[in-house]
Amino acid sequence: MRSLALLLSLTCLGSGAALVLGRQLLQQRAWPDPLAPAAALEAQRRFEPDPVRRREAALLLVAAEEQRQEVSLGSGAGRTDAKPAGDGQAGDPQRIAKLLRNQGWGRDPLAAVVLKRAAQSADRTGDQAGSSRLWQQLLARFSSHPASADALYRLGRDQPALRQRLLRSFPAHPAALAAALESGPAGAVHLARWGARWPGADPVIASACDPERKNPSSLSGQDRDLLARSLVSLGNLEAAERCLDGQAGSPATQLERGRLLLRSPENRDEGEALLLALAQQHPASPAAGQAAELLAESTSSSSLERLGELPAPLQESAAVEARRALVVGQTSSAVAVLQRWPRDPASWELQWRLARERLLQEDWRAAAVLLGTSALDTAALPAPVDARRRFWLALSQWQQGQRPEARAGWAALLARHPGGYYGWRASLRLGRGDIDLDPATAPPLLTPPWRPLGSGLEDLDQLWRLGQSLEAWEQWRDARAEQSLEGPERLLLEGRLRRGVGDHWTGLSQLEQANLQLRADQCPTVKQVAESLAESAFSAELNQAGRQTGVAPTLLAAVARQESRFSTAVRSPAGAVGLLQLLPETATS
Repeated sequence: MRSLALLLSLTCLGSGAALVLGRQLLQQRAWPDPLAPAAALEAQRRFEPDPVRRREAALLLVAAEEQRQEVSLGSGAGRTDAKPAGDGQAGDPQRIAKLLRNQGWGRDPLAAVVLKRAAQSADRTGDQAGSSRLWQQLLARFSSHPASADALYRLGRDQPALRQRLLRSFPAHPAALAAALESGPAGAVHLARWGARWPGADPVIASACDPERKNPSSLSGQDRDLLARSLVSLGNLEAAERCLDGQAGSPATQLERGRLLLRSPENRDEGEALLLALAQQHPASPAAGQAAELLAESTSSSSLERLGELPAPLQESAAVEARRALVVGQTSSAVAVLQRWPRDPASWELQWRLARERLLQEDWRAAAVLLGTSALDTAALPAPVDARRRFWLALSQWQQGQRPEARAGWAALLARHPGGYYGWRASLRLGRGDIDLDPATAPPLLTPPWRPLGSGLEDLDQLWRLGQSLEAWEQWRDARAEQSLEGPERLLLEGRLRRGVGDHWTGLSQLEQANLQLRADQCPTVKQVAESLAESAFSAELNQAGRQTGVAPTLLAAVARQESRFSTAVRSPAGAVGLLQLLPETATS
């Protein structure tokens, strides 16, 4: 008996150890991602012992099914929160429903996403009873998860109280913005605060202060200021003035009004006066410092006089002193500013504008002195600014006969910034060849490779890895809410998320902003931004157009990136349309 008990004990211990070892081996395997072959994912969905991996394989197959029909979620007209009126998904709903069946188990956040996607598929197949059951289950089990915002939106069609709960609980979520838009003028303040650039929001926000509207006086002063500021950001100054109703507005609103007025020559003087008044009346506010910077950037002669009327602390700023040094035009004055503010963007702009004048005059020695000065902290320069400085410094050296120094400068530029315009020009100067734009030999555009998001947010990174880019974007949009996009890392993250859902217009703009904020020595992040900026969209269509027209698809992609930012709905004031922004008569000729 003792031997039998010992044998049973050893057997149990061995089984337990085997289970622990087996679990560890399972966990050490790489997690699936969009690079996994469809056949491997299908096998994993069916036969994988780990239920977590089975569910992830199912979601990746759902993503692959949806990619069969490209869906563009960006409006392309400068809007930043685009989402279609439906559920924003494509693919065969029957197939998707099959893949997601019985995958909504557990309490982890991914279960909420599965329930939402399953409910959407049921909606699309006309299974109203099934979709209602799934939406209610999602709301009951995951009331605080962003996926429940869609449940509140869907179920709120017949229950207004749920729509109000949606606006309170998930105010920045795309579902809440869609609900606010549908409520008309009653949703104007919500849209102004959380999504002024949501498609269709601007006329709704403008109507809130319409004198013919019922009870416009019920708006508080704070609401009017918020409405006015959002309208100014949309370029609707007339409607903004109606909301302000003769009031100056908060410093933040005054700043935005001044910024908008400066953009048109006929309103520049009014804008300068407004910014000066803001700086004088609220000298300690952050808006006052930005107002002084805008005044310093204005090119009118009157702006110089107004700079002299700024409060003394604001006159002692990099932007103001850089503008004065630019007017003087002397290298010594410029170097003094660079030495005092070596890491300020105003110093970088001053250096370039004076150096450009010397380059146009072919004063190579003076240009080299400005571009090569040690007064500037070159390690802090953004990558595009650093690439520009390096290229022209090397060219100035070349023109002075300093050939080895010039070649070394271009080689260093290529080593640090291999892509972009100046990387290409440096490559040409070193005799390393031109970009091949011959349609007979130019390579076709490739579908951009999948890369991890690397946000540092576990749920977000998981959704991106599983091909659920729309879910990742909506969760980020809900979490970010009113927080500003400060810092290149956040701009990079949101830019990639936006491009992931087809909003190339704003996504590329944010990536460009990130590129201008990154220091040249932040190599890993600089590389990520460069890769994201270089990614083409509509590769298949541009390849086909290249074959039909005899134009290299790489050239077509470059034109599309520059002219429309890969946004199909853009229309220029002259009537140019499409990815390449061609006039209809030109396109048909």
